[in-house]
Amino acid sequence: MTPNNPIQETDTIVIDNDIRQRFFIEDSPVRGDVVRLSRSYANTIAQKPYPEAIRRLLGEMLSAASLLIGTVKINGRLSIQLQSSDSESLLNWAMAECDQDGIIRALASWKADNDEQVQAWDNMTHAKEAFAELGAPGQGLLFINIQPDNGEPYQGIVERTHDNLADCLAHYQKQSAQIPTLINLASDGLQAGGILVQMLPRTFDETIEAEQNEDAGIDDDLWTRLSVLTRTVKSDELTTLAANEIIYRLYNEENVVVPDPVALAFGCTCSREKSAMAIEQVGEAEALDIIDEQGGSFEMDCGFCGEVYKFTKDDVQAIFAE
Repeated sequence: MTPNNPIQETDTIVIDNDIRQRFFIEDSPVRGDVVRLSRSYANTIAQKPYPEAIRRLLGEMLSAASLLIGTVKINGRLSIQLQSSDSESLLNWAMAECDQDGIIRALASWKADNDEQVQAWDNMTHAKEAFAELGAPGQGLLFINIQPDNGEPYQGIVERTHDNLADCLAHYQKQSAQIPTLINLASDGLQAGGILVQMLPRTFDETIEAEQNEDAGIDDDLWTRLSVLTRTVKSDELTTLAANEIIYRLYNEENVVVPDPVALAFGCTCSREKSAMAIEQVGEAEALDIIDEQGGSFEMDCGFCGEVYKFTKDDVQAIFAE
């Protein structure tokens, strides 16, 4: 293994639990990322009393968003959204987002209106069970949303081909981008993590070079070998081991290059200005009526971070006076 900061099996591993660590197989078109989330994940799910299965599903979604944004070259945000199409589903929707600076956030809406629904959630302990609330494979909606800071947003529809998020996303990458992709996600309700490995297409010049110089090519078995190795990673390894240790355990017999990691942290894009824009959409008369009904002011709270923005009659009139 030949990273910028070489890892040896006997090294003392310094665990950084909120990073995306990229790696490359030297002289090959294979790249990958490992994501580890700890404090950033805990801060995200602490905003609401999520059932255990949703906590774990959001952990997988945050890991996936943090992995996938590393595969696109944008200044902006990438989000994963799940939407139930069944009115009887206990999960209404869920979303997780990561931007190019490594800022993550997530939110979900679920039904717990009676004892039966609460008990149903209490009986679920795995992300796959919350994911199943979207319905059977083929039902429910999965989206990948890419929002550049400058440019047109893009939305891709992810087919429900499997009973878990990781395999659905890997299938989407292979079908939409024509890039063989492996994805493994895990969350234990306290920490989360994931790994993504891709074999990128060669350019014309790279193909010619590989044909002229066999040392510049990859062996025929590389992708098969990496696929087998990647599938051996265990869920508890993805949620407890340092990213570099995961890479070492899986690929220590390959020539791996590891650049500097990207830090990940919980954050929110809400602001008083955005709340004021939402009030503009409601209209002055209706906003003033709401204020009268609520005794002279009303509050807008952010579901992502819990921040509360309070508006009085004077505040609303000032918004529409501008």
